[in-house]
Amino acid sequence: MKRLGIVLDKLYFEHDNGSGHPESQERLITIVDMLRETKLIDELVKIQPRDATKEEITFVHEPRYFDFIESTRGKTRVFLDADTSTCPLSFNAAVRAAGGMLSSVDNVLKGEVDMAFPLVRPPGHHAERDRAMGFCLFNNIAVGAAYANRLYGMDRILIVDWDLHHGNGTQHIFYNSPNVLYFSTHQYPYYPGTGKIEEVGTGQGAGYTINVPLPPGMGDREYIKIFFEILRPVIDQYKPQIILVSAGFDAYYRDPLGGMKLSPRGFAQMTRFLKEMSEQYCGGRIILILEGGYSLDGLWESTKAVIDELLEKTQTDYGDLTQKTKADSIIEDVKRVHSRFWRF
Repeated sequence: MKRLGIVLDKLYFEHDNGSGHPESQERLITIVDMLRETKLIDELVKIQPRDATKEEITFVHEPRYFDFIESTRGKTRVFLDADTSTCPLSFNAAVRAAGGMLSSVDNVLKGEVDMAFPLVRPPGHHAERDRAMGFCLFNNIAVGAAYANRLYGMDRILIVDWDLHHGNGTQHIFYNSPNVLYFSTHQYPYYPGTGKIEEVGTGQGAGYTINVPLPPGMGDREYIKIFFEILRPVIDQYKPQIILVSAGFDAYYRDPLGGMKLSPRGFAQMTRFLKEMSEQYCGGRIILILEGGYSLDGLWESTKAVIDELLEKTQTDYGDLTQKTKADSIIEDVKRVHSRFWRF
């Protein structure tokens, strides 16, 4: 049986955005309840997180930004933007969240587990080098990718971001680097306003950013066809050494902040696809990290579907990939823009 590691920590529940905020402790409580009620928790390997150091976080963030977030420690409430704030323990939670990603990287690359799913808060993919945004303080997945590059010498790292919102921070951090290939499906136009097809990277990073902006209403058939039509041929050429996933669940069909139509089956399909790609190219090394998702039912059902797929309890069928979908014209537009970098 595959060994799937999870990361949980009390500090992830202590981060508090204030009453009524959608990014609440209830999100993690719901996932933990699912793990306990389904007894999946008994089949998972618990990875002990540590605090990421300033040096590790500043692989991708400005030192003065780290110092600013640290300065919020112990303060009742500091607003970083209209949607993002800190409580007295938010800095502690943020360095432990980034550290949860690093502990996962260590455990996977040392062979102590096959895969990992750090269930962390606060999320990370909107955090830029020098500012917080979109509920995110430090960019956890970017810290993990930079760590795998610097500490383990990996220079072909694939980040797949299926969160409803575009991961502007992750894109910008690696925009001129060929060491990280960033692939994103996201609702567009929508927050944060980035992620056009034409945003492909610059300099040596040209072609290593692939955006698939989608109008509302896209569901399981559209997402898995995008993965097969665009991502599959790119993976075949890039041959990643590890796959990292910004696993947001706000594309769920009843999420209050989104307009997409993904079901738990759709999340399972994407997971199966990426797991198969990881087995083909990188020894099964895949790490998913929690990003968004604001329907508690969606988090329960979808994280269960993902974990079941990772543990090979299910093998979700892909359906008929030859059928026409509402995303076909977007798929062709992405291929056209990226045809100078990749063969489709």
